[in-house]
Amino acid sequence: MKATPPPAKRRRGPRLAVLALVFCSLLVPIAFLFNRFPAVYVTDERPQQEIDLPSFGRMGLERSGGVTVVKPEDGSGANAETKDTPEMIHRGGINSHHHSDNVPSKVSANPKVPPPPKIEPLKPKAKSVPVPVQRTEVISGNNMKPAKVQNADDVEKAKACQLEFGSYCLWSIEHKEVMKDTIVKRLKDQLFVARSYYPSIAKLKGKEALTRGLKQNIQEHERVLSESIVDADLPSFIKSKIEKMDQTIGRAKACTVDCSNVDRKLRQILHMTEDEAHFHMKQSAYLYNLGVHTMPKSHHCLNMRLTVEYFKSAPLDSDDSAVHKFNVPDHRHYVILSKNVLAASVVINSTVSNSEETENVVFHILTDAQNFYAMKHWFGRNSYRESAVHVINYEHIILENLPEFSSQQLYLPEEFRVFISNLERPSEKTRMEYLSVFSHSHFFIPEILKDLKKVIVLDDDVVVQRDLSFLWNIDMGDKVNGAVKFCGLRMGQLRNLLGKATYDPQSCAWMSGVNVIDLEKWREHNVTENYLQLLKKFQHNDDEASVRAAALPISLLAFEHLIYPLDERLTISGLGYDYAIKEELVRNSVSLHYNGNMKPWLELGIPDYRKYWKRFLTRDERFMDECNLEKLVLS
Repeated sequence: MKATPPPAKRRRGPRLAVLALVFCSLLVPIAFLFNRFPAVYVTDERPQQEIDLPSFGRMGLERSGGVTVVKPEDGSGANAETKDTPEMIHRGGINSHHHSDNVPSKVSANPKVPPPPKIEPLKPKAKSVPVPVQRTEVISGNNMKPAKVQNADDVEKAKACQLEFGSYCLWSIEHKEVMKDTIVKRLKDQLFVARSYYPSIAKLKGKEALTRGLKQNIQEHERVLSESIVDADLPSFIKSKIEKMDQTIGRAKACTVDCSNVDRKLRQILHMTEDEAHFHMKQSAYLYNLGVHTMPKSHHCLNMRLTVEYFKSAPLDSDDSAVHKFNVPDHRHYVILSKNVLAASVVINSTVSNSEETENVVFHILTDAQNFYAMKHWFGRNSYRESAVHVINYEHIILENLPEFSSQQLYLPEEFRVFISNLERPSEKTRMEYLSVFSHSHFFIPEILKDLKKVIVLDDDVVVQRDLSFLWNIDMGDKVNGAVKFCGLRMGQLRNLLGKATYDPQSCAWMSGVNVIDLEKWREHNVTENYLQLLKKFQHNDDEASVRAAALPISLLAFEHLIYPLDERLTISGLGYDYAIKEELVRNSVSLHYNGNMKPWLELGIPDYRKYWKRFLTRDERFMDECNLEKLVLS
């Protein structure tokens, strides 16, 4: 008889490994929760970080509010709470307009933020330069079209919508369609309520007639709704059916039924409806952002046709006199960073059209390698009075002159969304503005244009309506950057973002768009060197989102105490998102800045403002005809 072998020893290794994995799986989410404070919010807005700020007026008005800053990165997020002084939340990630997530995550505001300490209006050391234009109004909140009076709930809903979906909320309000299915929706509501009561009524004794009537009404509503989508599809006798259903539902409500069952079903319907509405809102917001961030097919066609034509045709004869102007320091030099042929041409055409003298005017367009040849061919074909246009391949010249930064691409001006609210008057509508600042590419302008002493930098979403000659006569003293200040945001409110850097907490932010740059003072103050040091400090990752988000603190700190305040009447901002600016104010402004998502070259652009941009488009250009861009001029 064989001896029974002893039982095999159980292997404890796999069991311990499984327990270790379970333990680690519990630790990971706990660690994540403890590190939530670097709040990361992702929106579908263009790399625009969202900033919810107290309502300081542009002239330094004292108001109170709360601060929430959103920055671009991976799509996770948490809310930041503020105490005593509004702060920017720590960077754990970046919320840029280029997001990996197409669906925005919900952002909630902290309603219990105490008012910030009293902030006195900043008194600039240098005097503002008067703008030589007759004006009947002063730029302030009074220049906007009167807003509709809203209750607190509407204000909170509007604010929450803008935090989550950005300028889509403004666009959707302006383009809200008239409902064509009001009666259909009422029929659906009646059907939902009737279905909720039917199971409870059917269980009651002595209510057989009511049960049959409720069932009959439900079946009739279902039959009508199966054949009707809009009110026009409904039969003529629908009014009587609605009244009959109302009476039946009224009788059902009068019965003693199990309220918990009815309540549960109605809540299910409510949640389903809310989820469906939010889904459609997200879907619409996604399509909107796709429209504002995607180059239109006609614009892509224009770039491709111009590039192909550049290589097919013989080189256009360059004007030696124009080339000679490029490096003459005494001429009036304008710098434009752009990847959009039409946008750059409108900036140049509007500036030249409103200039008394153009013989000594030179435009330097910094563009990327992809659009260089299209730009080169367009401005070789078209002339703008006596002015000269110099198209520069930014990436090539950086590689040639600054090889250590050869990997840097061309960045256009960065835009950050700023939400301005007033906790003292919560019924007031929360205002959203876009703060545009210099990108990283702006800091290499003195290295690219080494022979020049002074330039005016224009964003490619700017339209000039008056002669800018007076800007060349400004004596900025020891200042470097002449800019319009934006006192809705002060540096003290961004102390968590700015870190331990030395700065004046009362200093106002400033806007790009139209900027006078003294390149000699720039070099004396080593602004580019300071920028490179700040870049090492604020760029935590090598990804594009981190680089772009660093533009805000770097721009503010690099020009700390080096901003010369220009008159606020120099430019009107907000034409790319704000529907409430008065037309008279737009018409009389020296320049217009279409900062925001709804650029004038897009179909989603605000129609009332697009006309000021379209009148400077080039006419009778065959490439525009071939790419179906004439409708942009005629629309």
